[in-house]
Amino acid sequence: MRPPFDCADPVTRERGLAAAENAVKRGEVVVLPTDTVYGIGADAFSPAAVRKLLDAKGRGRDMPPPVLVPEVRTVDGLAAAVPFAVRELMDAFWPGALTIVCRAQPSLTWDLGDTHGTVALRMPLHPVALELLKRTGPMAVSSANLSGRPAATLVQEAVDQLGSSVRVYLDGGPSPKGAPSTIVDASDGPLRVLRVGALSEEELRRAVPKGWYEPEPDPGPVPEPGAATAGDGPEGERADASPQG
Repeated sequence: MRPPFDCADPVTRERGLAAAENAVKRGEVVVLPTDTVYGIGADAFSPAAVRKLLDAKGRGRDMPPPVLVPEVRTVDGLAAAVPFAVRELMDAFWPGALTIVCRAQPSLTWDLGDTHGTVALRMPLHPVALELLKRTGPMAVSSANLSGRPAATLVQEAVDQLGSSVRVYLDGGPSPKGAPSTIVDASDGPLRVLRVGALSEEELRRAVPKGWYEPEPDPGPVPEPGAATAGDGPEGERADASPQG
């Protein structure tokens, strides 16, 4: 196994990017830095390469990897019927630490696992990741760690966990955020936060106030037949005077 390519050195970075590009095109898996944590990536359109990625992590088809894209306009070729609120989120937070789950284009022939017709998309804010994606096109990328272990924030942590199952390691230094991306589900109606990561739900809602799922207010317990209701006596008066929601 060759040592990681130090992307802080311009010459080594170019060699590493070329090696990673060739590996991805041959159906191998690579480790790349992102703005959140290190990722293990493969050609999103090669089912065999995606299988290698999942095997390297010790993960099954029930946990399909997200897809990283080099630019926003790539989304329209991968996702179907992208809502306006999703485009607002992409405008506000891409490139960045936001993964958005959309309905996948039904014409695509890829196999990312058991996605139930969806795809999780992200454009990372990292120059090495973006340069590689521009060379390879969309990549299936999951956190660079064994399933159930902490995500790698240094390339050596990825090497220690994944070893020779990865063809090329790109060393971009410590991960800038050190936390995973926040995941928003936009695949079925209103937006829902599935996982809070580097971005808080408050940040997302400030940038895009409309389009979010709002749970119905809890009406409280249904009174038993004959029980006192609000306004029917001292207990009801206290209920009436208490602050609501």
